[in-house]
Parts: sequence; C-alpha cells; structure tokens
Amino acid sequence: MGNLRVTVDIVIFAVRERTLQVLLVKRGVPPFQGQHAIPGGFIHEDESLEDAALRELYEEAGVRNVFLEQLYSFSDPKRDPRGRVITVAYFALIGSDERTLIAGADAAEAGWFPVNNLPPLAFDHQHILEYALERLRNKVEYTTVSFELLPEKFTLSELQAVYETILGRPLDKRNFRRKIALLGILRPLREWQRTGRKPAQLFRFSAHRFEKLKDKGILFPF
Repeated sequence: MGNLRVTVDIVIFAVRERTLQVLLVKRGVPPFQGQHAIPGGFIHEDESLEDAALRELYEEAGVRNVFLEQLYSFSDPKRDPRGRVITVAYFALIGSDERTLIAGADAAEAGWFPVNNLPPLAFDHQHILEYALERLRNKVEYTTVSFELLPEKFTLSELQAVYETILGRPLDKRNFRRKIALLGILRPLREWQRTGRKPAQLFRFSAHRFEKLKDKGILFPF
C-alpha cells in the first residue's frame, strides 16, 4: 500500500439565475487534460482532510467561511489512471452574494454549470456529483442548507427559488409562504428590494428558531 495516495474533491453548489449550479474546473494537466472536473487535489502531509478541503475551496473558488460537509469516500481501484488514489469528497454551499472564482494551478479555467446540463466529467466525478446532489436534497427538510445558498438578506421569492432549485420541482407560492409563516423561522426587516413590479420585503433567517423546531422533531416538507 506504499503507493496509496489520498485526494479531496469538493462539490461546490450555488443558486445562480434561479438554477442550482456546480463549480467545475477545466483540467490543465493530464490525466483528462482539457476535460471538466470537480475542484480538488492531493492532501499535503501536514494537513488534515478538512484543512485540505478548505484550502482547495479557497484556491479554486476564492471563498472562506462557507458551509462545508464531508460527503463520502470513493475508493474504486480504477477510478484514477495515475494509480491507487482514494478521494474523500466534500460538498460546499456558496451564497448567491459570493461571486469570486479562481482557477487553481492545475486548472485552465473555472466556471458554473447547471446541474441538469453538465459536460462530461473526469475520473468518477459524475458519480460523486450525483451523490452530493442526493445528499443536498435529503437535507432540505431538517437542516439549514437552503439558507446557506442565500445572501444574508433575502426576499420570499428568492427563498422559494432556492427550495425549487434544490428539489427540482415548482412549489405553489401561496402554500409555500403559508408554511414558512407558520414555522416562524424568518425575521422580517424594515428593508425592501426593488423588483420589476412592487418592492419586496427583505428577511433574515433565524437559526435559533430553526434549531428549537428541529429539537421538537418538526421537519420542513415542501
């Protein structure tokens, strides 16, 4: 097992233009040179898995202090033509107010792609991405993941759009707003956002209220 190496790969999600998108880089070196891939790289000898993921997240997307969660380990012996490489995958959520993109040293370019319209991916990254998407959708009902994809202040329409993009289906506007109001997890602000018609009120998410409901076993089905 002396030739065993370990990488981290990070599936980075964001809601952009009301679609769920993922950050991909175009590989600038072999293997799979010129092909798109999930950002990632080999861990350094002096860092933990999480430290490596945080480093890659900053190098590839230029962001810090965002939601990051370990996803799964992928260890198919043939997943990497360079030899025996195990990857520990993470997924990260970036709010819609984060815009910075930085292509890493082994990447020719970085860009956002809708999850339902992806180019062919290198290695086993299609499988990793599908696993991350399933995890994200499963977490909607009992965690704060939806709000991690929003700016600090948001409208109800923006909140509904995030739920719809994660779940991959439209939601009834009146029913959605009624459920949100009953949960009481939003704090209305005396601020408004200009829209195409009339101004829309801005809200903040109340993490404290969310945790109290979760402790009582209340889920958030939409």
